[in-house]
Amino acid sequence: MDIYSIDKLMHETRQLAARYRQTTGTALPVTGEIARYDAARALKLKLLDDASLGYDAVGSDSREGQKVIIKGRAMFDTSKTPRIGQLNPQQDWDLVVLVLFDDAYQPVEMYQASKADISDALTGKDSKNKKRGAMSVAQFKIIGERVWMVETGEQDEIWSN
Repeated sequence: MDIYSIDKLMHETRQLAARYRQTTGTALPVTGEIARYDAARALKLKLLDDASLGYDAVGSDSREGQKVIIKGRAMFDTSKTPRIGQLNPQQDWDLVVLVLFDDAYQPVEMYQASKADISDALTGKDSKNKKRGAMSVAQFKIIGERVWMVETGEQDEIWSN
């Protein structure tokens, strides 16, 4: 039996990552794992351990059977435009969930976007990033739907912008 529960480890990881960034000015590469954990708990996703699949989780309830990529981004006070990692619409997935964190690595909001919405955004005539499959957090929020926020938890009716 493990000495630490996963909940306790995640709590300590958040604290360590926040203190490390406050001390050094650079971020530890833990946001992705924390995002996977938080999205799975909040949105009832089943996490997978096989990275070769190209997606992180499988949905249940309203996302039943959907293949979900989970991305995370801590939002610090910086002048840079925050971006999310690459998304390849050619791969086998259905949804992307973006978890946004505050500077203490606590989740603030979660957005989801479908493969069709991502593909349209990346191939649109105004897209500057269609070759790399990258997009800004702001662009993702525009095309996505907010499905969770810290104040209320998961939304019964998905709010879209």
